[in-house]
Amino acid sequence: MGYAAAMSTDLEQYDLFIVGAGSAGVRAARVAASFGAKVAICEDGALGGTCVNVGCVPKKLMVLGAHFAEEQRDAAGFGWDVTPATHDFALLMTNKDREIARLNGVYQRLLEGRGVSIVRGRGRLVSRDEVEVTAPDGGAKTFRARHILCAVGGRPVRPAFPGAEHVMVSDDVFRLRALPKRLLIVGGGYIAVEFAGVFRGYGSEVTLVHRGGLFLNGFDGDVRAHLDLEMRKRGVQLRFRREVAHVERQSTGALRVTLDDNTELEVDAVLAAIGREPRSAGLGLDQVGVQTDARGAIRVDRTFRTSVPRIYAVGDVTNRVAL
Repeated sequence: MGYAAAMSTDLEQYDLFIVGAGSAGVRAARVAASFGAKVAICEDGALGGTCVNVGCVPKKLMVLGAHFAEEQRDAAGFGWDVTPATHDFALLMTNKDREIARLNGVYQRLLEGRGVSIVRGRGRLVSRDEVEVTAPDGGAKTFRARHILCAVGGRPVRPAFPGAEHVMVSDDVFRLRALPKRLLIVGGGYIAVEFAGVFRGYGSEVTLVHRGGLFLNGFDGDVRAHLDLEMRKRGVQLRFRREVAHVERQSTGALRVTLDDNTELEVDAVLAAIGREPRSAGLGLDQVGVQTDARGAIRVDRTFRTSVPRIYAVGDVTNRVAL
């Protein structure tokens, strides 16, 4: 008896069921469907995943907008009569949301155009060929598939110091509706450095705290040193070899941040950009025998096969660097 014939007929059956509709999952769905496979994809958030909704795309829109302030200042040197500029941060975010919603619609049309079934909800592996999807209303439905692909991506790491409940992570930045006048950023990776430049461009007083001696570890040394000087010239306060000890909310709404040398800073917002982790919790991996590493990343080989036959994983949820 063949595999398809052996499967129960009381569940919806697919050749490929994908958990996660980010960049990797959507691309896999479209390619598989183009070859004639019957494909379904589930997602508990907006289509497009991190990149489209809380990553590359909105960040680039914010970066582009932040450049205009400096370009306007430079324009006076070329003979332009430039009046003092004002900026409406809430309008920027509203327009950003409109563009992201447009892209969500594009992703939906791309999937539906290939005949891919879109299932709204959080997916969880319940057997080696079954995925249970819990919908936003709490209802659950189980689907069966010949092959399963896990493409749920990653999420920002939240800090563990006292008062961390008052701290934003990168996802939260894209939900802001007012520009924080005083912003403290914790971290020294490219996300921390980019946001420091972005918010300084919009006029925030920015302080970046990093436990290392210089940010962007692993990048070109000359670039790191030059960027250090340029960010200081633009007014970003850099505090290296320092860590946040705790954060307290004041009666005024401001945040008091105490560093490990007992220095105290008062700011309006704190952003922790201290790394990302695989979004594998609650995916049911242990139940079906899919192996993960110490970080919770799914172990895959060069062809994205996991330790369980016919279950694959791709993207930031895996232990392999994509590029």
